[in-house]
Parts: sequence; C-alpha cells; structure tokens
Amino acid sequence: MEMTRNAFKRALQAGRPQIGLWVALADAYVAEVLATTGFDWLLLDAEHAPNDLRTVLAQLQAAAAYPVHPIVRPVSGDKALLKQYLDIGVQTLLIPMVDTPEQAADVVAATRYPPQGIRGVASAIARASRWNLIPDYLAQCNHEICVLVQAESVTAMDHLAAIAAVDGVDGVFFGPGDLAASMGLLGKPMDPAVQSAIEAGIATVKKAGKAAGSIMSDPRVARHYLNLGATVMAVGHDTTLLVDAATALAASFTGSTRAGGPEPRRGPDD
Repeated sequence: MEMTRNAFKRALQAGRPQIGLWVALADAYVAEVLATTGFDWLLLDAEHAPNDLRTVLAQLQAAAAYPVHPIVRPVSGDKALLKQYLDIGVQTLLIPMVDTPEQAADVVAATRYPPQGIRGVASAIARASRWNLIPDYLAQCNHEICVLVQAESVTAMDHLAAIAAVDGVDGVFFGPGDLAASMGLLGKPMDPAVQSAIEAGIATVKKAGKAAGSIMSDPRVARHYLNLGATVMAVGHDTTLLVDAATALAASFTGSTRAGGPEPRRGPDD
C-alpha cells in the first residue's frame, strides 16, 4: 500500500491557489456531501465547532473517497493533541493563535518524527500508516505533513516575518475576526485598519516564500486577497450557507426573514 501524497501541499509549493470551505456542523454526512461540491479543501473545525477526535475521524473517512483535501484545526497546538490527529490520518493542520516563532517551531516539531521533531511513534495502531501496511510510512510521512499557522493577534503580526521564516511552516493564515478583536475592533473585521494589516501580512508571508491565506465570505474581498497573492482562501462556512438558504426559502413563503424574530445578522469571519 502506498502513502497518500499531500496534493494540497504540493499545490501551495507550486503557487496554485486552493479554495476551501469551513465545515463546522461536525457531522460525517455533511462532510461527505460537501466533499462532492468541488472545493479544493474543507476545514474541519475542532476549535470552535463541537468536534472531537472521533467526529473528525468519521469526517475524514467520509471525505476520503472524493478529490478534496481535509484540513483540521485543533483547539490548540498542544503536542499530545496534534499527535492524535496525525495518527488518525490528518496531513494538513491549521494551528490557531500562534503568536511567536518559538510557538511555530514547537508546532512543527510536534508534527515530525525524530530526529526532525518529537512526534511519538506508534504506527502499528495508527490509521495514518494504514496500520503498518504502508511499509515506508515512518521514512516518508514527514514530507507529506503541511503546517499552517494562524496569525490572529497584534503580537503575531509584530512577529510575522519571523513566524513565516520558521522551517516547516508551510503557510500563515490570517483570522480577521480575532485580529480585529486584538486591535480593539471587536466585531469589525472589515475595518480599514484590519484590512490593511491583512494586506500587508499577505505581502510579508509571500516575501518569505510561504503560502498566505485567510477566510472571507465577501466574494469581492476574497478575490482581492487572491489578487494580492493569497493561495489558501476559505470563501464561506457551511453554517452560514445553511442558515442563509433556509432563511431565504422560509421568507419566500412566509414573507418574514425569521419566524417570530429579527432578521439574522452575519458575524465576523473567523
């Protein structure tokens, strides 16, 4: 049995933009449905969505038959937690709240087997190695791991060039909502100051030769980021798509935007 190659990582290395969707409904059936829709990648969110190791595993299994790359965002960069996600077969991780190059280096180390890192070895019981049916898994797997770190604070932006320069960091992803909050602009990710910071951040990451990315449900702004050179672009959330479509359908029959309640408000992008 051969190892699954990380086509997403290779696309970023070649500078090919990869368009994705945030998946927060924490359900394997939903993940399989979305895996058929044509996105390059799906982000399985275990930071803010009600996911755990087993629900993520079920979603990985559901999406495995389709030409889409699953990315997992754990709740933190804890090395023990990352080990578990890697062992169930995650090849690309998006690590939240990385503020310093030291944190970024620690995350990279947690994803690599020794001597390049500190990942624990238990391939005989790991889905990632197909339970040792991939004979050279231990020798090859480090090359297939893709590490994206999130810059979503003023501190992270101050250290951005150093974070992007860390060997093993494949890309830096900007979180508009948290970055806005850190800048004293809670709930205002579209504020010109936040947008300027992200635009400058994309340039900094590109200069380091790494992939830059963000999440933006406004198509105009998403395309603007892509034109600036971002190559990891999330363009929506499954929750928002569901709520918007259901609300519009209900309104077409009832004449109101929400039964018994006010018109729904869109929150900031993650």
